[in-house]
Amino acid sequence: MSSTRRIRRVLVTGGAGFIGSHLCDRLLLAGCEVRVFDNLLTGRMDNIEHLLGHPRFSFDHYDVTNYLYVSGELDAILHFASPASPADFERLPIQILKVGSLGTHKVLGLAKAKKARVLIASTSECYGDPEVNPQPETYWGHVNPIGIRGVYDEAKRFAEAMTMAYHRHHGVDVRIVRIFNTFGPRMQINDGRAIPNFFSQAIRNEAITVFGDGSQTRSFCYVDDLVEGIVRLLHSDYVGPVNIGNPNEMSLLDMAKKIIRITGSKSPIVYKSLPPDDPKVRRPDITLAQRVLGGWEPKVSIDEGLERTRDYFIEALSKEARASA
Repeated sequence: MSSTRRIRRVLVTGGAGFIGSHLCDRLLLAGCEVRVFDNLLTGRMDNIEHLLGHPRFSFDHYDVTNYLYVSGELDAILHFASPASPADFERLPIQILKVGSLGTHKVLGLAKAKKARVLIASTSECYGDPEVNPQPETYWGHVNPIGIRGVYDEAKRFAEAMTMAYHRHHGVDVRIVRIFNTFGPRMQINDGRAIPNFFSQAIRNEAITVFGDGSQTRSFCYVDDLVEGIVRLLHSDYVGPVNIGNPNEMSLLDMAKKIIRITGSKSPIVYKSLPPDDPKVRRPDITLAQRVLGGWEPKVSIDEGLERTRDYFIEALSKEARASA
């Protein structure tokens, strides 16, 4: 599994985001020097406030679709810059396409110049509304390129294609992680995805919105487990996409009921029409990850992860209420 490359100085694009900020924590804990580029379009300074002033951490408010330059040596780049919520697909479509294409191009160019390893954050959305379940890395996907979700799906598919082109043509040392549904502290309150929506509505005792009949399934991975898988991939010898996610599948209706129970909410459930191209199933085949990442698999149970996430949302919503009072 492990590579002999020493990784000490790291650039994280999108490091003020949900996953990016947790990666920064983990890399600093491992003794790395971490630099973050983030334009704060969807990232938040609150996510990295605790890191400001750390002697091995620095932050630049910067859009990575522009020219990228980092002085000195650079061992690795983790490219996590991109809006990722379904709510962003209509709100920020051009920005999503630009960071997936131009941003990835700039990152790969910097990696080539610095002879750095680059890990690209891809997504399970590359599989679209899948016709096979679970989804292995060998599945090519079932994506509507001109649908509302296409801006994100195709941006990530293009990013993967460009990453492998730089690897084959220029010899750039690359890794690709296909991230499945992930949850945990530092998610945005108004993220638009199921778990943030359900928690925000349940804690406020508002009606919980379930799209369709709620039978569509997802597999939810706690952020600590995801980060462990990403770090293992970064240090591995494996080139090519690797699924990282939780293979335990559950319906969105069951998740809504679970969050009502775990928050003690009085929220009713209301049903709305299903959004266009919404995947009916989503479940990773993690056989490859288990083989090439030293037996990696999720450790945090759904209930334990939801309890930690509940506490975060209670505090975040309380803070929001005080700010607007």
